This record gives sequence, C-alpha cells and structure tokens, in this order.
Amino acid sequence: MENSRLKGRILMEIEKIIARSSAKGKMTKKVQDFHEAIIKKYYNASDAKIDYHRHRVKMNIIVDDTAYDPKTANINLKTLHTNLFFKNLHMFLRSCIEKDTKSLAFYAKLIRDFSSRGNYQLASY
Repeated sequence: MENSRLKGRILMEIEKIIARSSAKGKMTKKVQDFHEAIIKKYYNASDAKIDYHRHRVKMNIIVDDTAYDPKTANINLKTLHTNLFFKNLHMFLRSCIEKDTKSLAFYAKLIRDFSSRGNYQLASY
C-alpha cells in the first residue's frame, strides 16, 4: 500500500514539474537540464538538446549498451543521431515518463535535485 502511494506521489510530482516548466515563457538552464534529463533517460541518449523555438530535440541515442563502461571514456560508442519534432512540449515530456521501479528512483532523485536547488518556484515564468 505504501509503495503504491509513494509511486503515485512521485509520478504526480514529476508531472506537476513538467507542466509548470513547459509553460510558455523564459527557460532557464536548470529547467532545460531537467527536460533534457527526462529525454535522455527515456531514449537512452548520450546527449540531448532541445530547440524550444523550432520544436525539435536533437540527440545521440546509444545503440548498444553492452559496449558502455562507466569507468572508461567511451569514445567509440555506437550512437544514432536523431532529430525529433514535437508539437507540444508538455505532452512530449509526459510521454517520456516511465512507471517502472528503476525509472521511479531516477525521477525521485530528479525531483529532489530540482527542488533542493531552489528551482521549484516555476510559477513566475
């Protein structure tokens, strides 16, 4: 019972932050980093850049995880360069939210990091 409530709270909080941060207005570097972290997690991308004006996400998706070693520089990872179009940033980011246990732990850390930096005041956008 407690786990399902915690899962629901994490998902509700991450969706609240997405809704506030994807509203029209000024995008700070911290908000951009938050959006990119969600996209990188979902697509297993080594990097992601969002062009908010053109509604595009450019990223390099890692094709083969078996070659990845966190202890080395990983210069020769096979990646697929992708340029995605999105109509609505809020809906696009919501579609990137996964509900498995590993993802929930990532989102909980993302929420904690985002709110601990004093960036949770997104209503002023």
